[in-house]
Amino acid sequence: MARGDTRQRIQDVALELFAEKGYESTSLREIAERLDVTKAALYYHFKTKEDILVSLAEDLGAPLDDLIEWGKGQPRTLATKKELLDRYSVALMGGVKLFRFMQENQAALRNLHLGETFKDRMFAVQGLLRDEDASLADQVRCTTAIFSLHAGFFALRDVDADPEVKRLAMLEVAQDLITASHHGA
Repeated sequence: MARGDTRQRIQDVALELFAEKGYESTSLREIAERLDVTKAALYYHFKTKEDILVSLAEDLGAPLDDLIEWGKGQPRTLATKKELLDRYSVALMGGVKLFRFMQENQAALRNLHLGETFKDRMFAVQGLLRDEDASLADQVRCTTAIFSLHAGFFALRDVDADPEVKRLAMLEVAQDLITASHHGA
């Protein structure tokens, strides 16, 4: 198995255990046992639980950083804003397990500052959606567009529908809000 595959397996199993037992209650030994590897083999890739969690956040954050850079170079048209929301929703969907874990384990993660980094990214995307001269109501629409995507992944997790169908429904609502808020719309 390739090194990248092993790293991914460790991340997947660790996130699974963190979600099952909580971050604080999961040990590296338990992660190694679930993977059926030695602790030494696990240490080869990650020295601590924090290293695993940070790597998960970095892997998820890279596409968001790329999206923000892309958005900075685009005109502030309605079409660009809709595309930005579409790409953002795809990125969020790719990290839904990590986001759920972070939401449910905020106290344990407070010292890791992962939430601050994601919040900064979310505000950066929001800034790309909002026109500088937007009314307060339109600023609320932009904020609500972002939060409708975030909240939808949590609130609709028990809705019996294909994940892509749910993403597209959330995206439709977010894009409706952006359309209503877009300067000159």
